[in-house]
Amino acid sequence: MTGPWRIEGCTEGGFDGAVVIPALAESATLSATLFSLADNPPQMCGRFLVLVVVNQRTDVPAADKADNLATLKLLVAGDPQLSRLRLAWVDAASPGLEMPAKGGGVGLARRIGLDLALSRLDGLSGDALLVCLDADTLVQPDYLPALVRHFQQSACGAAVIPFCHQRGPTAGSDRIIMRYELFLRGYVLGLELAGSPYAFHSVGSAMACRASAYVKIGGMNSRNAGEDFYFLQQLARTVGVEQLAGTVVHPSPRASHRVPFGTGRSVSRMQANGEGEQLFYHPACFRVLGAWLALVAARSDADGRSLLEQAGAISPCLGEFLELNRFDDIWGKLRRNNPVPASLLRAFHGWFDGLKTMKLIHHLSAGTFPRCEPADALAELFAWGGLAPASGIEDRLAALRVLQNGSDTGGRDGIASPAP
Repeated sequence: MTGPWRIEGCTEGGFDGAVVIPALAESATLSATLFSLADNPPQMCGRFLVLVVVNQRTDVPAADKADNLATLKLLVAGDPQLSRLRLAWVDAASPGLEMPAKGGGVGLARRIGLDLALSRLDGLSGDALLVCLDADTLVQPDYLPALVRHFQQSACGAAVIPFCHQRGPTAGSDRIIMRYELFLRGYVLGLELAGSPYAFHSVGSAMACRASAYVKIGGMNSRNAGEDFYFLQQLARTVGVEQLAGTVVHPSPRASHRVPFGTGRSVSRMQANGEGEQLFYHPACFRVLGAWLALVAARSDADGRSLLEQAGAISPCLGEFLELNRFDDIWGKLRRNNPVPASLLRAFHGWFDGLKTMKLIHHLSAGTFPRCEPADALAELFAWGGLAPASGIEDRLAALRVLQNGSDTGGRDGIASPAP
């Protein structure tokens, strides 16, 4: 992308990958993130550029501007303990370099860093990696080796990384972040049981792709929130997304009002109004979704009107949603352009993507199947997935971490939220 921004600090090039870290008023947490990266093997640290994008919009509070200035001073001064990192930064915070008040946010900050990092990678080869991290997130010493190992073995162009939130500073805040993480995991479990190809987590600090894949999809979007969801959705449509194994990242549990939705905003709402602010999707929503996806897969020879009638028999609410989204017309076009069944099914999932899937779940939740407490939502999903029964937030979360991360805590017992 064009703009006034440039990379400062490390002048080297030819890297195997870049870890891009947007930072907005993160002077209190960024050092811990960088130290955790520096705990990776020295030979791996030498192969990755670590690029911090210190950013703000023109309309941010004065306190955020002062904090960003402090962050830039820390980066310029350097720290001997971080000498093994190939550390660089982008100043998108000083006067004349700020992001616009409209359209400037974490998506744009990520894009600035990712786009600039391309010039420092090894010839845009398919093996060069672009990795997204956050300035309040901790990684493990096996982080960089796991990234390299995964993409050496995977045919997909992108990956999501197992995650586990840091502990909250108090018992109450810890319970809140556990409930929110359980909500995220319950949603992905429901998608997986329904057979959705979009059954993966969208966590901005836990995603990576090949540089060639990044270029192929036109780069990161510039959204103020949800940029991770749309980024991974586009990668899934184009180059495929797989779950990485062998490491865990630890996002922050803190509340935030910076973005209109996401972890920080959800935690903030629960702190203000109680845990009941975060209700879960009814398991029947995923049953409807699964029946709909199975119907399309089995009846790709049917016309749109016939599929609509059968969808209405599954759930009138599903039929209503498809009518609102002009499914009959869309299906006709998809069939004309994709005469081969396998191609037609791929095209269908390109249309009925992660966003439409979520909109369907929301439509069902607003109608026939209202949101419910986690116990009511997860007992049936656990039984449906053949998981051992579990009770309580903590036990259910541990079970889903084993299923989705490959471990119950990913080292969480030793990962507390950094001191403010």
